Parts: sequence; C-alpha cells; structure tokens
Amino acid sequence: MIASLFSLLTPALRFVDPETAHDLAIAALERAPLPACGNDDSRLAVSAFGLEFGNPVGIAAGFDKNARVPDALMRLGFGFVEVGGVTLKPQPGNPKPRVFRLASDQAVINRYGLNSDGAEKVVGRLAARVRKGILGINLGANKDSTDRIADYVELYRQFGNLTEFVTLNISSPNTPGLRDLQGRAFLDELLARVLECRVSNDSVARILLKIAPDVDDIQLDDIVDVARARGIDGMIVSNTTITRPDSLRDKALAKETGGLSGKPLFRPSTVMLAKTYQRVEGQFPLIGVGGIASGEDAVAKIAAGAHLVQLYSALVFRGPALIEEIKEAILRAMTRENASSVAELVGRGASVWAAA
Repeated sequence: MIASLFSLLTPALRFVDPETAHDLAIAALERAPLPACGNDDSRLAVSAFGLEFGNPVGIAAGFDKNARVPDALMRLGFGFVEVGGVTLKPQPGNPKPRVFRLASDQAVINRYGLNSDGAEKVVGRLAARVRKGILGINLGANKDSTDRIADYVELYRQFGNLTEFVTLNISSPNTPGLRDLQGRAFLDELLARVLECRVSNDSVARILLKIAPDVDDIQLDDIVDVARARGIDGMIVSNTTITRPDSLRDKALAKETGGLSGKPLFRPSTVMLAKTYQRVEGQFPLIGVGGIASGEDAVAKIAAGAHLVQLYSALVFRGPALIEEIKEAILRAMTRENASSVAELVGRGASVWAAA
C-alpha cells in the first residue's frame, strides 16, 4: 500500500523543494494508519551488539531527526530505526535553502547543521512511546557548545535507557569543528567519558561511533585503535562526504556546500567500510551506510564487512519499496553463496573492496 501511494505522490513531490517534501513525508507518517509488515523470513535475522534484529535493513539518522515517527518507520519493514541527530539544546540549524536534490545523480547535498528540537522534547516523545523494535538515536553537539564532549555525555545520560543504542556522531560536516573529535586524543576522552556515564547511570544503550568517509588511512588507524581499546559496541561507516566526484552530472548544484549522500557516496563509503572491517578484526560489528540504491548495493555492503545496513537518500528516489527489494536480494545472495545466515556473508569481499 505504502509503495503504491509513494508511486502516486512522487511526481508531485518533485515539484516541491526537498526540505518541504521531507516535512510532508514526516507529517504523512504521523497521520497514516500504517499496518504492520508481515514477519520477515527467519533467515534474515541478525545478532549484533547483543541485540536481535528481525532483518538487517535500517533507516539512517537524518530522516526522523526529532523522533516523531519511529514506530511508523518500523511498520514500513525496517529491522531497526535510528532517529536524530539530536542536540542537547534546541537549535535551528543553518539558513534555508539547505537541502539540494541532484536528481540526475540520485544524490542529495545537505547542510542542515543539526537542526534539532533539543533533548528535552525528544526525551518526552521517547518516554511516552511503548517500546518495541530496535531503536537507536544519533547524538550531536550544539554548534555554540563550549564543551562538546560534555554535550555527548549529558545526551547519553538522558537517552541511555530510552533506546537500544546511541550513535556518537562526530562526523557531520555541517557543524564547524565537529570532525576534530575524530582525532585520537579527543576521541579517547569522548569515549572514556561516555562509557563512564554508562556505568555510573546503569544505562543499557549500546555505544556506536559514526565516522566520515573522508578520513585517510592513518586517521582510520587511530579511530579504530581507540574504539577497540575503549571497547565500544560498534561503528557506523559512514557519514556524508565533503568531496565532489567528477562524475556528478549536476555541476551547478554540486557547487553547494554540505555533505553529499546518495549514489555517488556508495563507492567511497564501501571502501572505507571494508578498510574498517579489516582493522576491527571482528572485535565488534559494523553498520554500513552510504549510497545504497538497490538490493545488490546492500549485498555489497555486507560483503564489504557490514552486519547491518542503513539507507536514507535512496528513499527519496526509490521510495519504501526498496526495503523489501533489499531483503529479497539478501536472501538471493544467501542462496547463491550457500549461506544459512546473513552473518555468513559478512566480509566475504572485504579484501577486494579495501583494495579498490
């Protein structure tokens, strides 16, 4: 039903600016009486971070920034939902226009700047819901914060018992200086203080780290070394990129500042995923995100080292039918590779992707 509705609405939404179209989609999900999807094929089940996922397909942070529709998204068939990014204090983000749809490239550039209702409102929404399904929340620092690490610690304290996992987003390109937290010293202090908060508050939320696709090999070595030494639960690879590949067709919009997502991000983010997988050496699972636009793209992410995958930008162009397409592609890959579980596919192509 939802896929059919999207196919009817898509032509009209193309004449609406991207941020307005996104707001309309959230409003529709708030109001639509969506039936729950049927049970997933049991072969799609994944164990990761000490959690049991019905299927490995999730929606990435950025779609439901303020946790307005997490349960509606679950009913679309996602195996997990990540809301946010949420900042401690409300902030409006960057001036509009700040989202640009590159239709000919199946890509999006955004410079939202972590626009957020703030922790207090989002805590209220999550505390009021009946918990079901696996929910994560993406945390970010306020633009004007004088102690960004303290922001993350306080955010974890507030959300650590309201979600199954939290993501420390230190890789958004739209908050000045935020990516500096990917440096070894800053990152070590950040993880140490958040982990201490988890212990002191008896919190249960797993701690994940989301990184940029633009770090070099030396920076990646440092990030993974610290993550492993501190014993976090996992990593998400990757956020949007500030690079602009020469292959982009829409040369005018390509000049807009912000993070590029969608199809052009697939290759660099998958290479980064494979390199991360090799460095992690099985110590914790990874979530692969960036440029997934088809079922085979998701299968490639799993082969590169992802236990779970996330999408967002492709929904703008393909709609929710893509969710079931990905599940079917994974099942076909399992049959093709004579695998009895998704876990058996993880990392089979990591060496090829890492060398790409």
